[in-house]
Amino acid sequence: MNWNDSAATTLENEHVRLRPVTEQDREALHAVALDPDIWRYFVSRVDTSEDYHAFFDAALADQRAGRRVVFVVVDKSTGRAAGSMSFGNMAEADRRLEIGWSWLGRDFRGKGVNRWAKYLLLRHAMEVLGAERVEFKTDILNEQARRGLRNIGAVEEGTLRSFNFMPGGRRRDAIFYSVLRAEWPGVKERLLTGVEPADAPAA
Repeated sequence: MNWNDSAATTLENEHVRLRPVTEQDREALHAVALDPDIWRYFVSRVDTSEDYHAFFDAALADQRAGRRVVFVVVDKSTGRAAGSMSFGNMAEADRRLEIGWSWLGRDFRGKGVNRWAKYLLLRHAMEVLGAERVEFKTDILNEQARRGLRNIGAVEEGTLRSFNFMPGGRRRDAIFYSVLRAEWPGVKERLLTGVEPADAPAA
């Protein structure tokens, strides 16, 4: 079974459930997505319902094409859809993938949802898929996301300058972080013992 197939599964613990997104999740995610704080550092903007539906359609298209495994994050304490995160840029031959496209609605930030979702994704990448490297990237201006990644033990690697256009035309400097297989036990311990990744709206 290849990584796309193995990654597209339900991941859960007592706090959160992550499952591959479907058309049936459209309205539940819509209910929490129209918050401008989410999209401040995102590579696309969702200001209107029309923007949201285009964004959701793109996620479904990426999933169908095998470009990403897009998860809806469900907060088990409320049963509500909290946001979304993805596996992407999966280079199976090199045992490398990215965790990103992450966002959470306002009601679910600072509640541990981000911590447990990142834990489940990293655990699946390292312990099931057998990844040697899991990478993250964010806007160099997104101090909250950067602090959260450092807090869990991800290593800051460097900045790719003028990496991509942002809404409004700004060129984003993208800063990369990673967790390597040898580092996973320490990162896992941090997540399990309560070092909370900063709940930036998006990373």
